[in-house]
Amino acid sequence: MKKLASFLLYLTLNFGALAVGSFLMGSSPNENTWYIRLNQAPWTPPGYVFGLAWTLIMLCFSIYLTFSHVFVLGEKKRRNTYLIHLFLNIIWNPLFFQFHLTWIAFPILVGLLISLIVLNRQMNYTWKTGHSWLLMPYFIWLIIAGSLNAYIAIMN
Repeated sequence: MKKLASFLLYLTLNFGALAVGSFLMGSSPNENTWYIRLNQAPWTPPGYVFGLAWTLIMLCFSIYLTFSHVFVLGEKKRRNTYLIHLFLNIIWNPLFFQFHLTWIAFPILVGLLISLIVLNRQMNYTWKTGHSWLLMPYFIWLIIAGSLNAYIAIMN
């Protein structure tokens, strides 16, 4: 029962952060004339892929957090790393889509990647630890997003 409650908490926090970030970005990417007119990377996936990717990522991340007990153990450094991660996740959308600060948004993606690595190390997990593999979709997506962000920052 505790695991289910933790999982629901993390689902709420993670998807809540995405929702706040989406709200702060203004219009959706499909309606954002600035974004539509950009010279986008040739490997930019269709719009629906973003929603599918984020759903999978947040499900895996919530399962990962459920098993790692970020809040349950009450370790301040883990909790702070997670909260920093949520904050970075929220601010990327408005920086990129609303304010068009692509050169500032890119380091935010790097920060997200670093915060995942730090959180994983704070758990004393390695890639040989089963739970760490739950972060793989997130790592892959951040690398893809970083490449898309960098392309836009350089080419526009």
